Order: sequence, then structure tokens, then C-alpha cells
Amino acid sequence: MMLQDGSLQLLCLTASSGVPLFTRGASKQLPFSVIGSLNGVHMFGGGQGVVLTCCETAGGGKVVWRVFQDSVMLIAVSGGRGGGGGGQGGAGSSSKEEEVRLQRLLENVWSCMVLVLGQDELANVRNVERLKRDLRSCFGLIDQLLEDRQEGILGNLTHCADSLLPPNPALLQEAVENFAQSADSEFGCLIVHGKIAAATEKWWRLAPQEVVLLSALMRSLSASGSASCDYPVFLPQGSPTVAHRLLRFQLLPGADVCVLCGPTPSLHRAESGLVCRFWSPLVETLRDCLAVGDRCLPGSVSLRPDVLALLLINRETRRSVSLVRTSTNHPLGDPPLPSKARCWELLKLFYIFSTTRYFSQEETLGLEERAQRGNTEDFVLGFSHQPLQCYLVTDECKSFGLQTPQHQLFLLIPLSVPTLALRTVATQTLSDITAATAF
Repeated sequence: MMLQDGSLQLLCLTASSGVPLFTRGASKQLPFSVIGSLNGVHMFGGGQGVVLTCCETAGGGKVVWRVFQDSVMLIAVSGGRGGGGGGQGGAGSSSKEEEVRLQRLLENVWSCMVLVLGQDELANVRNVERLKRDLRSCFGLIDQLLEDRQEGILGNLTHCADSLLPPNPALLQEAVENFAQSADSEFGCLIVHGKIAAATEKWWRLAPQEVVLLSALMRSLSASGSASCDYPVFLPQGSPTVAHRLLRFQLLPGADVCVLCGPTPSLHRAESGLVCRFWSPLVETLRDCLAVGDRCLPGSVSLRPDVLALLLINRETRRSVSLVRTSTNHPLGDPPLPSKARCWELLKLFYIFSTTRYFSQEETLGLEERAQRGNTEDFVLGFSHQPLQCYLVTDECKSFGLQTPQHQLFLLIPLSVPTLALRTVATQTLSDITAATAF
């Protein structure tokens, strides 16, 4: 039954009868008999009063089940991380990290289906063949969630909005607010390189997962190459049964603006009468914002040279910035540094490691998800205090986590940096970023 190492397959079935709705992921699909067995063992457990949520295969793979609205069952089958993916967690911990990933994946996939189709069509399946056809419109987003290889995009895991901090935030903020208001909306957002550069206050009041999924949808629509679009969306938590219109416009390659609105204005009116009016005077400002690139931080932020990668979360606004740096001054004789792709992987693993063992999960997991999963280590449950710092030393790098009432910071640092200096590196990095950007 096992898939190859690192491969992942997602199965979607009707919860009542086990009829397959779609399969996405690994190129080599699981045999129908295996899919039937995975559904059957879950149904058998339910008949005995047992909720089967996760199991591990003999080869190190994972199978995770989740039923939504007593209507749709999602099953994620992983062939294991491969390539030493569990290095961040220490011995025996890769299983926990993989379970967290897969549970979060199933939650995101369900919300993605609601975003595109609405909850009513999914919760009350009247025609299975029609639902199969309708679900095809979700495949682009679902595949984006499955690939999970977009460097700098961590919101699918953290449920914090991936953000880019522009050099001139006030100008862009004013433009977004005025543009949204002229489009009869209170929900507007500017996306640069797939990350939020500015948004209206009401946009930030959307549920964190909704903000993350709308950003993912914007990236998918932008990749289609269209200059503008009028797309119906449901908000999985705020409006799962009533659709809104998402109007999206490309301002420059890599920069898009969108609003959530009602019946007005028309796409043509917004594109011809509003886009040029508000954004043409800001072309150079937008280019300066695009120039920030993968760094996600303006030039006013000076980072220490011993920071390999970072993820900074604002716990109050549920926003995050992340980056991986490629070192050009690596001393001869020092241990080799992880590749850029590996740093992104290690950063994700260290985030899961920290939030499932030490740091508060209240902001990172939904209530239902926490109720269904026991990902917190038993010894943590007995703590009389909330840990504020943690660190980890592996054979690839050193990692340090720092938690304050407003922020969580996760760093990757070269092995050559003394362990005693990790706290200093972290506190200085947090201070440098917040002082220059008020993030």
C-alpha cells in the first residue's frame, strides 16, 4: 500500500457510502481495493464507537482521516518524508510533525472546497456525479496545497497571512482603502509576490484561515495569466452559504489588488474607472514594493549575518513574514550550510516542533482541531508555566524559538554560532525588525 518516500495522496469520498469523489497527489494512485479498505476500516471503527484519525504504516508512512459535516471524508496518505525530514524533531519525532502537517492539510482542503463551492453543496450531496464535476474547479487550489513547495509561503501551515513589508506602507494602505471604498466594499487587499503588502481593516478581521485561503486563490488566479477576473467565493467561517464576488486586477506583473464586494460594481466599471484612477499615480511605489522581493523586509531592516532563515509571527494580527538568506561569506572549514530549499523545510519542521511541544497553540490551532488531536507532549501538559524560549541543535543547523505576548520568532542559525549566543541573536533580530517596521 505504501507510496514512495516524500509522496502524498489525497482521497475524497462520500462519508455515508464511501463513493470516491476525487484523488489528487502522487502520480501513481492507490489501488481501488486499498481505497476501499481505508474507508472500510474507518467505518468499522465508527460502528464500534471509535473515531479513527491517524495511523502509521510499517514503512514510516502516515494515514490520516477526517470527516466534515457528516458528508465528506478526506483521507491523506503519506509515503514518509524521506531525505531525513525528521531531523528537526530529534529521535522519534518525525511522526508527530507529519501528523500535524496532514491534519492541517485536510482542514485546508475542506475549507478550500467550501470557499469555491459553498457548504450547502458539500453538506447535502444530492447528485454525486454533479458534485464530482463541480469539484474540478477546486483542483488548482488543492494541488497548490498538496505541493507545499512555494518558497516563502507558510500560511497553509501557520494559518497566519504571509506578508511583505513595503518601503512606503502608508501610501499603499491609503490607496487600498480608497480603492475598496470606491468599489462599495470594506474588504480590499494588495498582493505582491503572492504575499499581502496592504489590506483594509475589515480584511484583517476575516478569520485567519480565510485570509490565507484567499491569498492562495489570488496566487492561483494570478498564475492563470488573466489581467482581471470576477470570481464567486464563499467564506468558510464568515459566510459558508452565501457567495461574495472577488474582483481581482493585475496592476503590474507580480502585483495584484482585489476586493470582496456585492452585486456592484461591474468588473468593467471597476477596471476602467477605478484601477487607473487609484493605482496609476503609484506605479513607482509599486515597483519599489516589488523590489523587496523574497526578502519580505524593507531595506531599513538590517539583519545579523548569522541569521540563515526566520519566521516572525505577529500573534495579535495573525500576520507573518519569513525569509531564507543565501550566505556568500561562508568561512572555509565551517560545516556546510543547508540549501535554500532545505532551510524552508527545516523552518517548517522547527515551527511544528516548537508549537506542539512548548509554545502556545491557542492561536495556531482551531478549537475543533485541538479537540480532535492531542499533539501536545504529555510532559508539557504538566508545566506550571508557559515556555517562552526553546532551542534545538541538529547536525544541519541550530534553531531558536522566542515567544512574547505579541510575537513568535523562529530562527535557523549556522552551527558555527555558539549555543550560548542564540538568545542574543533572536532578541536582537526581533528588536531590529519591530523597531524599523512596527510589525
